[in-house]
Amino acid sequence: MLSKCNDDMADKNAKWKENVKGKFYVDEECISCDACVREAPNFFIMNDEDGHAYVLAQPKTKSEIEECMSALQSCPVEAIGDDGDEE
Repeated sequence: MLSKCNDDMADKNAKWKENVKGKFYVDEECISCDACVREAPNFFIMNDEDGHAYVLAQPKTKSEIEECMSALQSCPVEAIGDDGDEE
């Protein structure tokens, strides 16, 4: 069995529909722990109805990307990916 590598923590084929298009996304493994929202509140938000986080906005600057990477690294279930659609 292959293990996930750091570049591919989440499954971009299992992204939540609420994610805005772009590099970062949250997939269906999200357990609604709120870690990403605490780390990067300008980019991640909770869908309290469905019980999961999603990407509200994509980062543009180096510091914003670092903030999102911190959120990715804080996710206990590896539900955040950084290999989404760049369009």
